[in-house]
This record gives sequence, structure tokens and C-alpha cells, in this order.
Amino acid sequence: MRRFLVSGCLVLALLMPSVSAAETAAASSSPTEQHRLDELFAQLKQESNEAAARRIASRIRDEWERAGGATADLLIAWAHKAAAEKKFNVALDLLDQAVTLYPQYVESWNSRALVFLMMNDVDRAMSDLAQVLSIEPRHFGAMSGLAGILRVTGRTDEALEVYRRMLDVYPMQRNAQRAVLDLADEKADERL
Repeated sequence: MRRFLVSGCLVLALLMPSVSAAETAAASSSPTEQHRLDELFAQLKQESNEAAARRIASRIRDEWERAGGATADLLIAWAHKAAAEKKFNVALDLLDQAVTLYPQYVESWNSRALVFLMMNDVDRAMSDLAQVLSIEPRHFGAMSGLAGILRVTGRTDEALEVYRRMLDVYPMQRNAQRAVLDLADEKADERL
């Protein structure tokens, strides 16, 4: 029950118009970093070539990763190594430190959400994804994770909305395009 309350609140927060993505992200980064991100997101939205869009998305990920600094990078690298070795408690301890030290750094929250997913702890993964999206509403990786969780838990209408929101940010994301088509087909089949 708690899972559905968390996901419902997260989906509503994601879909409700509020402070713009640029305003939210500007509060947590330098003007130069924010300007670079805004330009990259504008390019990503306009790009019609899939390979070029992937390169732009990669540059956006690079910007997100650079925003944390050396200590955050080290904590996250150690956490990824621990998680790969299935030492989830160690990974979580490291990521807890990262989110405490750098609460506006989206990649620490996103990394912790991924570890929670690896542990099948959907509630805490969704909570961290909500935090990522509150800091950076355009975070297409967090939207993808959220949509995937919603889809697996049977909340296909909400998953469809999140995938559509993701495509608004990253129109050439093929997995999201396929998911929208698949979910739309499933809905059409249900009506028959």
C-alpha cells in the first residue's frame, strides 16, 4: 500500500506544472553550468537524429556527473564497485554520505535509487527518484527508472504519462518511444 502512495505522489509531483526545470536546476548549480545544461537540453529536444541525440544525452550525463566534485565522485565510484560485488550495505553507506554531503547533487540520489532497485526495494528507490526529479525535473534517467517501476507494478497509465514526459525532454529516446507504443497498444487491447 505504501508503495502506491509513494508512487502516486511522485507521479503527481512529476506531472504537475510548477517551478520550471531551469529555475529548479539553477538553484543548485552555477550560472555557467546551468547555461550549458539548458543549451544541451534545448539541443536534445530539437535533435531528430538518434545517434546525435545520444551524444547530446551523454554530454548531459557528463555535466550531471561533473557537478558533484571529487569527493562525491569517489564516494559514488566506491559505491558502484560495492554494488557490483553485491555489497549493498556498503554501497548504501557510501551513498548515504554522498547525499548528506551533497544534497543537491542528483547523481548521488540517482545512484542510491539504482542500488535500492538492485535490492528490490521499490519504495526507497522511488523516494530517491522523486528527490532526483525535484532537483532536476528533466532527468531522463530518473524518469526512465520511475516509468519502469510503474510499469512493472501494473500502473501502466502512470508509466505512460512518465514516458511521455520523458519524450518531451528527450524525443529521440528509442526505449521510451517503444514503451509508449507498447503501452498504448496494451490500453487499446484492454478496451476491446
